[in-house]
Amino acid sequence: MPSPAQKAAVPATDSASATSSTRPLIFLVLAALTALPSLSSDIYLPALPDVAGTFTTTAVVVQLTLTSCLIGMALGQLVVGPLSDRLGRRRPLLAGMALYTAASIACALAPSAGALVGLRFVQGVAGAAGIVIARAIIRDLYQGVKIAQVFSTLMLISGVAPVVAPLFGAQLLHVTDWRGIFAVLAVLGLVVAAAIAFGLPETLPAAARRTRGMGLAQMRGLLADRVFTGCLIAAGGAFGAFFAYLAASPFVLQDLYGASPQTYALLFGLNAAGMVATGQLNGRILVRRFPVHTIVTAGLGLLLLASLAMLALATGLLGHPGLPAVCAVLFLLVSSLGLLIGNANALAMNRTAHAAGAASALLGSSSFLIGALVSPLAGLTTSAAPMALIQTLTAALALTCFTTLTRGHHTPEPK
Repeated sequence: MPSPAQKAAVPATDSASATSSTRPLIFLVLAALTALPSLSSDIYLPALPDVAGTFTTTAVVVQLTLTSCLIGMALGQLVVGPLSDRLGRRRPLLAGMALYTAASIACALAPSAGALVGLRFVQGVAGAAGIVIARAIIRDLYQGVKIAQVFSTLMLISGVAPVVAPLFGAQLLHVTDWRGIFAVLAVLGLVVAAAIAFGLPETLPAAARRTRGMGLAQMRGLLADRVFTGCLIAAGGAFGAFFAYLAASPFVLQDLYGASPQTYALLFGLNAAGMVATGQLNGRILVRRFPVHTIVTAGLGLLLLASLAMLALATGLLGHPGLPAVCAVLFLLVSSLGLLIGNANALAMNRTAHAAGAASALLGSSSFLIGALVSPLAGLTTSAAPMALIQTLTAALALTCFTTLTRGHHTPEPK
C-alpha cells in the first residue's frame, strides 16, 4: 500500500457536479458546516451560570454539558469520516443534520442536568458530520498550498460565528432562557440541512470511494506517518488550549473579574476577531511568503509564550492584575490559533488523497477528545490557574512533538 506521503502527490479529484462554477456556493455551505460547532458551543456560553442555577448544580457539572458534546463530536467523527469515504459526502451530512436538529429540540426540553449532558452528547455526534465531512470536501476539491488558503478563508467566514454567537446568546437571554437558545440551534440545524440539500453537490465520485472496511487500515497508515502525526498533535494541542479557554473563561471573567454577560460576550467576540484576523493574514500573505511548516512552528511558539504569561498572571507571579491585563493576554493567546489550526490541518490533509474522510476523522476526533478532557479540568478551582496550566502544558507538548516529528520530513508545498 502506498504511504500517505506518496499518496499526497495524487491530485484532488472533482466530481462532475463540483465544477468551478459551483465552488462559491459549495464554499458557503462549508462555511456554515464549519461554523455550526462554534455556534453550538459559543451561543451557549453566556448561559452556563444560568443552567447551573436552573438545576441547582455546580460549575463543574454544567461544564460536563460542554464535555459530553465534545466527546460526541470526537466519536462521531471516527464513524462518519470513514463512512463518507464509502457512501460519499452528501448522505451522511443530511442524516447528521437531521439528527442534530432533533437533538437540539430535546436539549431545550431537558428535565435535569444529567439528561442535558446525555442529549448534548447526541447533539455532538450529529454535529460531527458537518465538521469531518467539510474537511474531506476541501481535500476532494483542492491540494497543496491552496488547502491552507481555503482553510484560512473559511476562518474568516466561520469566525463570524464565535464573534456573533456570544453576543446573540447574551441578547437572547433578555427575551428567553437557556432553553430558548437550544430552540434557536434547532432552527439553525434545519437551515443548514436545507443548504446541503439544495447547494452541495457530491464531491466524491463513486469510482473514488472505498468499497469495504471501516477505515481502520487507513487510520493506522496515517498514524504511522510521522509528519501527519506531528500535525495532528499540533492541532490537538492548539484545540486543548482553546477549549480550556472556552470552558473556564465564562467563570474566570464573570465571577473572578466581575464582567457582565454582555461584557463577556464582547470580550469573547474581540478574541475571536483576533483569531480571524491572524487567519486572514496567514491566508493572504504569510502562506505566500513562508513555508506553512514555519508558520505553524511560529504560531505554537506564540501560543506557548501567551500561555506562560497567563499562568504568571493566574498564580500571582506578576501581582494581582485586573481585567484589562488578563484580557490582553487571552487576546494574544486566542489570536495565535489563527496561525495554527488551519495550517496544521492543511499540512496533514495535504498528505492524503486516498482517505480524506479517515484523515479528517483522526484530526477532528483527537482535537475534540483533548477538548473534552481539558474542559472539566479547567474548572476544578475558582481561580484561573487550572486553565492557564492546561494551556501551557498543551502548547509545550504540541510545539515539542511538532518540531520533533516533522523535522526533515516536510510536506511538499507547491506554489
